[in-house]
Amino acid sequence: MALSKKPTTGMKDILPEEMQIRDYVISVIKDTYGKFGFTSIETPCVENIANLSSKQGGDNEKLIFKILKRGEKLNVAAATTEEEVVDSGLRYDLTVPLVRYYSNNAAALPSPFKALQMGNVWRADRPQRGRYRQFMQCDIDILGEPSNLAEIELILATTTTLGRLGFKNFQIRINERRILKAMAAYSGFPEESYDSVFITLDKMDKIGLEGVEAELLENGFDKACVDKYLELFKGLESAEDGVAYLADTLEGFLEPEIAQSLREIMDSVRATKASDFEIVFDATLVRGMSYYTGTIFEIAMPEFGGSCGGGGRYDKMVGKFTGNDVPACGFSIGFERIIMLLMERGFKVPTRPKQVAYLIEKGVSGERLCEVIAQAQEARKDGTQVLVARMNKNKKFQKEQLNKEGYEEFVEFYKEELKR
Repeated sequence: MALSKKPTTGMKDILPEEMQIRDYVISVIKDTYGKFGFTSIETPCVENIANLSSKQGGDNEKLIFKILKRGEKLNVAAATTEEEVVDSGLRYDLTVPLVRYYSNNAAALPSPFKALQMGNVWRADRPQRGRYRQFMQCDIDILGEPSNLAEIELILATTTTLGRLGFKNFQIRINERRILKAMAAYSGFPEESYDSVFITLDKMDKIGLEGVEAELLENGFDKACVDKYLELFKGLESAEDGVAYLADTLEGFLEPEIAQSLREIMDSVRATKASDFEIVFDATLVRGMSYYTGTIFEIAMPEFGGSCGGGGRYDKMVGKFTGNDVPACGFSIGFERIIMLLMERGFKVPTRPKQVAYLIEKGVSGERLCEVIAQAQEARKDGTQVLVARMNKNKKFQKEQLNKEGYEEFVEFYKEELKR
């Protein structure tokens, strides 16, 4: 089998220019979230296959990179089912590993626990612009906080971070899973059909109200239910306050405190935000994960034309591991998409240390080489970044490449001083 110098499909090599931006963004994320009291944690990239296949991850469970058993435990010839040869898999997100981590370590953690986790995840997805099979995720989560303080803190921390990275005029779209369910119940849909209805509703931005109507009817739903459902969305279009409109219309189907809590989140974020963005109620926002139990939110970035992150409340997930429910809420930034947008803008890392390249001609004596390295060591003491490298034959091209990495000053050392 011939060796390949290209990465596996859907994965990529990261060149130094991009790596500098990634490192900078990671430092901003850690600094900002740290100021909000979030603590960095780390979990293994491999999880037990039972955890990954627990019907918590929605469609992502179809995209797991599964890992075969090892050594004597692996008997492919005798196996009749996949379960007999697979025992683990690469994580497809950071939420399932976090919940397992919390369930295993809760006694040693503060309550509420504010976690920051950054790391690669893997999905056997179809690669496209801004989407890879291996990519970095960046999650913040609050476990043990039942009130909407968790949502307010998560939204403010995330939007403050985006503002520090130069993003503005974006939207935080927000909804409530219990409002989605109340709208479906009010319209007369049977409870077991809610997920099917929501899958169609999630396409509203692509197929419009008429498309949603056609698909619901095509799926066999009663026309009276579909008409009543769509009337709610038509009413929302003309309503000044969408949350108030639904609170009134869905009386008897929606508990008043749910709408009140959502309004509190929106009002608090608007009153205290530190970045230039809007928070808007969007009754068509669904979010795919089946584990969400309450508030859900998403970052809509106009320049990307899609979502650059999202999250929500998942109060029932810890209980799947421990038998006792723990309130939990999280927000994930679309790290790879943000890097892509910054690179497309020609983003340059600010407050970078001075970068100097010492280029040494081939054949310089050992004694002289030691002098150059000592000079570099001295220069590094004041924070200067000094690269010591052999001078290439094509010095002009070498400098052009180093320029791309941020080196603007060059000091050249020759065998014969006259060459200077």
